[in-house]
Amino acid sequence: MTEVLLQLTARPAPYPKEVHDRLEVEAKQIIDCYPQPRSALLPLLHLVQSVEGYVSGTGIGFCAGQLGLTDAEVTAVATFYSMYRRTPTGNFHVGVCTNTLCAVMGGDEIFADLRAHLGIRHGETTADGAVTLEHIECNAACDYAPVVMVNWEFFDNQTPESARALVDALRSGEQVTAARSGAPLCTFRETARILAGFPDDRPGANDGAPGDATLAGLRAARGDTTPEQPEPGDSGGAR
Repeated sequence: MTEVLLQLTARPAPYPKEVHDRLEVEAKQIIDCYPQPRSALLPLLHLVQSVEGYVSGTGIGFCAGQLGLTDAEVTAVATFYSMYRRTPTGNFHVGVCTNTLCAVMGGDEIFADLRAHLGIRHGETTADGAVTLEHIECNAACDYAPVVMVNWEFFDNQTPESARALVDALRSGEQVTAARSGAPLCTFRETARILAGFPDDRPGANDGAPGDATLAGLRAARGDTTPEQPEPGDSGGAR
């Protein structure tokens, strides 16, 4: 019993010195952007997630130390927001929206099909470490339902067939571009670093614009004719 209690209360080992020193410099850059240090917790969690591909106990301890918080305070935030992973994640986090509209439009079928195709369950990673599959809540993309997200990049108007082709392309190492910006996908860890606030230097990363479906209500209000919707799965994929 004593050994178990020690394991539960022991602080995780710190990062190796070279990793810790680099993160400390980068953490200061982030913290300096905020009037109150604790306001930097969300980007700091992304920063530590970029190191291991998830928010580990070591990452929680690092964030707590930088911000003068307790591990419990940091853990409460890390477990509240779904974009912070608490278990190791593959190079590509594939999230299938199964909230109401996407589910009705085929999201449930896509998720079930991908589970069978990849041979994994919700939250699991393929043996090659390439893809982690999850069903996710609404990502405010209902105008392009059903939607699949890869490392938080949109892939719109999906079908079971297009979603299978997408994950196959990811696993084979093909360059895959996001639907909204046309930027080539980066890894989950690289995405976490961008979300921490560091530059996104991918070509086309900042070239996105609202699509036809998003602007349909505005056009209708103006009396414009609504154009035809795109064919399923034609808004992003392997290039």
